[in-house]
Amino acid sequence: MTTITRKPENPIAHLSPEDIEEIGAELDAIRQEVLDSRGERDAAYIRRMVTIQRRLELASRATLLASVFPPAWVAGTVGLSVAKILENMEIGHNVMHGQWDWMRDPKIHSTTWEWDNASTAEGWKHSHNEVHHTYTNIVGKDNDLGYGIMRVDEDQRWHPMYLGQPLWNFINACFFEYGIAAYDLELGKNLSMPKEKRSETFKRNAKNTLRKIRKQATKDYVVNPALALPTGAFLPTLAANFTANLVRNLWSHSVIMCGHFPEGVETFEKKSIPENETRGEWYVRQMLGSANISGSKLMHLMTGNLSHQIEHHLFPDLPSNRYAEVAPRVKALFAKHGLNYHEAPLPQQVASAWHKVVRLSLPNGWLETTTPANAPQQLALLWTMATGDRRTRRAAQARLEQLARRQRTEVAAAA
Repeated sequence: MTTITRKPENPIAHLSPEDIEEIGAELDAIRQEVLDSRGERDAAYIRRMVTIQRRLELASRATLLASVFPPAWVAGTVGLSVAKILENMEIGHNVMHGQWDWMRDPKIHSTTWEWDNASTAEGWKHSHNEVHHTYTNIVGKDNDLGYGIMRVDEDQRWHPMYLGQPLWNFINACFFEYGIAAYDLELGKNLSMPKEKRSETFKRNAKNTLRKIRKQATKDYVVNPALALPTGAFLPTLAANFTANLVRNLWSHSVIMCGHFPEGVETFEKKSIPENETRGEWYVRQMLGSANISGSKLMHLMTGNLSHQIEHHLFPDLPSNRYAEVAPRVKALFAKHGLNYHEAPLPQQVASAWHKVVRLSLPNGWLETTTPANAPQQLALLWTMATGDRRTRRAAQARLEQLARRQRTEVAAAA
């Protein structure tokens, strides 16, 4: 993958401006049909999800009162993990997108919902709804693309620090809710400034986030374990809450990585996006910059229907339970216009996303040109690039890219 403007074959070169606007019109029509048909069935769905999630969480926490017994610990931990995933993915994420605001229910409204997460709703809605969904996969504009801590495109100059990105991506996955909270605050950028230059908005948001983290930690690691003191289950309950948060973080990180980071998903240069981007052009960018996860109804539910990431990015304000319904029509539109509808099972998408994390942690062409036979020489070259100066890295990079091109030419000729 590289930015779409630098690919040897542009995947939308065959589309005329009229084709792109036709795509936009067809997608607008699909969206409007769903908007016009929203009703009691949809309202009943989200209310049922909220009820199931709350009952599951309550039952799981009650079970953990007896978690000195291993079967109770396992049952309570599994139930709490599922409850936290449902609350974050199918309920919180979608409620805060405004998908259910049309119900005029203050209990399920984007302006009042505060989720079970370290991020504040206000901070998340800005970084996700306003920034990510507007500038999807534009390198340098969409910080969801690598969360500002990873190299996400071949056109980004390689630096030795990127060798560590598989490790810190894994750490980020384990503590994902805190990573997102820091990302929402643009913590790195703001902490690099002198205190007196930090905006009042940042200071207020940082204070609110710390308050939210304290509230979440108190609930999971103080109050609920303390309730289990009479049964002698303080430590098992503490461990169960930590495990449930870990499971939720790893799951949500995996699902979100699958949405925009597998091999074959397109990225875009800032300069390639016109200031007056049309509705059709925006739709096409969402189509090419997203990927789906195929699977069962249970899979779709547990991902918050972000397994339909393409449909979600086209229609972020539509009720999540309707994505499966419109997906065949969207897929047919891709086929009609000769575009790649990127869809694969969860294991395949996770493996692809992690392959890219590892591949881009290394210099361009290194992984492609490395074989068991030449591994010692390649490792020596990598060491030279990691320890050498900028000129050394550039010279070695040029050799690697030349070798990769030659190998690709040979493979193509043989085919």
